Parts: sequence; C-alpha cells; structure tokens
Amino acid sequence: MQTTGSLYLIPIPIADAALYTLPEEISTHTLQIQHYFVENLRTARRFLKSLHPSIIIDNLSFSEIDKHEGADISLLKRWLKEGHKVGVLSEAGCPGIADPGAELAKVAHSIDASVVPLTGPNSLILALMASGLNGQKFCFNGYLPVKDPERSQTIKALEVLSRKENQTQLFIETPYRNDALIADLLKHCQDSTRLCIAKNISAPDAYIKTKTVADWKKDIPVLGKAPAVFLLLA
Repeated sequence: MQTTGSLYLIPIPIADAALYTLPEEISTHTLQIQHYFVENLRTARRFLKSLHPSIIIDNLSFSEIDKHEGADISLLKRWLKEGHKVGVLSEAGCPGIADPGAELAKVAHSIDASVVPLTGPNSLILALMASGLNGQKFCFNGYLPVKDPERSQTIKALEVLSRKENQTQLFIETPYRNDALIADLLKHCQDSTRLCIAKNISAPDAYIKTKTVADWKKDIPVLGKAPAVFLLLA
C-alpha cells in the first residue's frame, strides 16, 4: 500500500524557554505541519506559539495521547493515508525515547509511511557526553522499580553488569522521587562506583557532576523535583 504521508518526530527543549537549543530545521518543518499527536496538549500549543508567535493555533489539528489508552491509532493511519505531514511532540526532548512516540513510529512503519527524526536536544545523550563515563558502551534502562526488594536488586544488578562489561548504565526517575533514588544508589552501590547526576540539562541552573559513591556520601545533593538523568559506571 502506497502512502504519501510522513511522520515527523520533533524534539522540543528539555528546559523551559530554551529555544536556543533547537536547530533551524525544527522551525522550518513546524511551519509546514498542521496535524499533531502530542503528549500534552497545553505544552504542545505553548511550544508552537513560542516558536512561531504569529501562528494561528486553532488552524492546527491536535490529538492528545491518552496516558492509559495510548494514541488514536486509527486517526494516525487516516492522516498518513490522506498524505498529511504528521508531527509528534513530547513534553520535553526527543519523541520515541522513553515516551509514547515509539508506538506512533511503529504504526507508521507498518503502513509504509516515512518516519523522519529531526535533530534536537536529548537529555540522555547530553548527560552521557558530559559525564566522563564510558560513551562507547552504554545502556539506557528507563525507570527503575519503585519498591524493594525489586529496586535494590535492580541497582545491584546494574552495578554488577557495569563492572563486568565496562558499560555505563543510564536511568531516569519521576522528579519527585529523585532524592529517594540518590539515597538508594548511595546505599546499595560500592564506594568506588562512579555516579553522575545530571539535573536541568541545558537550563541556566544545569547541574552535572560525576563523583565516586564515597565522595557523594560526603556531600549529598538535594535535587527536588527537577528533571534528572542518572548514570553509573562501576
């Protein structure tokens, strides 16, 4: 089945008001796209308006991805089969990386529609770049289990794997649980393991530090509810 539509995966700033982190192609493509799947309607509308102050938002079509039911797949297929350029907007960063955008890309491929990833900020890669840890062998593990014993077992297993494979382990956490995660990492990891904490990447108050667990224990940071990436290398 031939289709003429394309799915555009559109990065948006990681930090508030950080439009300077976006390449020109984002501005160019968003002027041409009138159909969007978005993780958060309010965030998406505000982003497009900040990027193009003269844009008429009401002329655009939006479908919000339901947190429980997922995206309206039938609508996505219809828009693509009608030949539209369809944009995907996460709340922050790159669609398809630890968010619902991956499912939309999967559907687009299934009907032979083009999938176009656009260049933009990605907190995982930026954190890895700045960490000083192994950037040649690494693994992103998403969110760790919330409760013990699964949580502590996972932390210990990731540390063992990191040491065995010389592989940097990356993970994220719901912001309000950041400080609890730091406490658990310091409790369950060996003192010699290096831990990078990368908070508010690309914001004026960005905080990216790598220390051994032993050194972190001497000066434990308080992250609060700021978005963060955690990396360890044993």
